[in-house]
Formats: sequence, C-alpha cells, structure tokens
Amino acid sequence: MANAFAAYLAEHHHDLDAYLDSFFTEQTQHADLERYLYAPLAAFSANGGKRHRPLICMLAARAVGGDPARARSAAAAIEHFQSAALIHDDIADKGQLRRGKPCMYLTEGVGRAINCGDYDITLSTDAVLRDEALDAPLKLRVLGELTAMMQRTVEGQALDLGWVQNERFDLTVQDYLTMATLKTAHYSGAVPLAVGAMVGGGSEQQVEALRSFGLATGLAFQIQDDLLNLVGDAGDKDFRNDITEGKRTLVAVHALEHAESETRRELVEILRSGTQDAALLERAVKIFDETGSIAFAHDYALRLTERAKEELSGIELENDCRELLLSMADFFVERLS
Repeated sequence: MANAFAAYLAEHHHDLDAYLDSFFTEQTQHADLERYLYAPLAAFSANGGKRHRPLICMLAARAVGGDPARARSAAAAIEHFQSAALIHDDIADKGQLRRGKPCMYLTEGVGRAINCGDYDITLSTDAVLRDEALDAPLKLRVLGELTAMMQRTVEGQALDLGWVQNERFDLTVQDYLTMATLKTAHYSGAVPLAVGAMVGGGSEQQVEALRSFGLATGLAFQIQDDLLNLVGDAGDKDFRNDITEGKRTLVAVHALEHAESETRRELVEILRSGTQDAALLERAVKIFDETGSIAFAHDYALRLTERAKEELSGIELENDCRELLLSMADFFVERLS
C-alpha cells in the first residue's frame, strides 16, 4: 500500500515553489547581481526535492487547528536554511551532484557558491521578519527557534567534519547520536513541527509533543539516509560515497566498536584512504554486515519511529493530520524497501 505521507509530499511539494521563487525573482535590476546571485539561487531552489521540511511545518499548523498558510514564511525560512546548508556541505564534502545536477560550486565557483549560501541564510530570518500576518511576539519566538536550530546544525556539522579531518576512530554510538541529532534531527523534524504548531496557535503540550516526535523521526531519517548510501540504489552517483569520505555514520561507528582487531584495522584503512575502488567499498560493506552494524542501525531507526509515534498519543490533533504524521514516521524508515 502506498505511504500516505509520500502521497502528501507528491501532491503538495510544488505548493511552495512560487512563494520560494519570489525571494529570487525580480529582486534587482542589476544584470550582474541577477547573474551572480539571484539566478543561481533560483535554479537551486527550483531543484528543491520533496520539500518535506517546509511541508511538515505547514502540516503541524493545520494539525493543531490553525491555518497552514500562516506558517508559510516559517516554512520558507527553514527551506532557505536547508538550501544554504546543502550548498555549503557540497563544498566541504567535495560533492559532484546535488539532486542529479552539478553542485553549485562546480558551476559558479567556490567563492560565489559560498556567497549564495550566505544569502540564503539571511533569508532564514528575513522571511519571518517581513511576514505581516505574524505579530511581533510570535515573530520573536519563531526567530528564536530558527536561530537555535541553525546553531545546533552547525555544531553537528563541526563534529562530522572534525572527526574525519582529525581521523577520529575512537567514537561511540552515543557520539554519533549526539552529532546526528544536532546536525539533522532538529532542522529535519523537531523545529519545523514545533514552529508550525506555534504559528498554528497550538498549546505548549502540542508544541512539545510534536517537537519530540520530530526529533525522533529526524534522527531516524538520518540513520536511514546513511543506510541508503550503503545498500540503496547502486546506480546513484553518490552510492557509498560515505565510505569514500570516511564518514562516521552509525553503521561505521558500531562496526569500529565491534569488529575484531585485524578487521577493525582493515576498516580503518579503508575509511582513511578516500578510496573509490568498488571492491574496497564492497569489502567495507561486508564488514558492516558481518559485525551486525547494518542490522543494528536499521533496528535502531525502527525503534526511533515507534518511540516517535508514542509522543503523539494522548495529545489532541486533527485526525487526518495525525495519520499523515504517523505515516511520515513510517516513510522515513521505509525508503529502503
């Protein structure tokens, strides 16, 4: 049976496109500004994927009985931050493709890509500040949430990059969970849902339950992304590049903790090497499998989704929205099917 949340995304992911495009179109009469800033950002935004983060922000507003349109600026703010993070991440990770197209730093140059990402960050606050439908106290509350979200994401990215740069192989599963919660769970689940509920006029109980639900599902989303990179579509250009980049994923950290000493040394050498050799990548995946690390990560993601669903029990939500949110939890871990 088709996942209801996946159907929701497919039906509504274009709803925000025109609004998001308005931040980049007709913003200047200066031809060079158009060429060097607004046009690349408009093209990046148009290639925006499923837009699950802004759409769950608006869904949360409706779930607590509010008008989802009132959450549009907050939803756009989160999407602008997502775009900035991806533009900058591609530079840090030396990525080649983003959603099937060459990364911006390859087409526009590193300096201009950094600048485009910086501009998108400014829109993460500007979108809310300019929204006349929100009163000043609510704007301040939303901006406080967005600022904290951005800080946590950058903290998580610092850990992710630093561990690779300093060749840290002494990490624990808890270290990974801390990093992934900071880097992904807040901006991919917790904050979009909490902010949407705030703008929708939800109670503190509703806001915090949706935040907890989003934190758990956001972490499950990241773990499943890590798994997809290892055992998903072999035709994906980025297939197994987490191994090439030496990423400290949950799978890798668990394997490093549980592998026998000789096997562990072999895995460390593969993760340290930056290899793109298919045989070595396959060997790393075999080690992950033999140590039970792939199964561990998948089971952990499933447990997170069950915990997330429990957060929604006992709080009042619009029935159709509750079902969509429960379906969202399943969707995040069904993507390997």
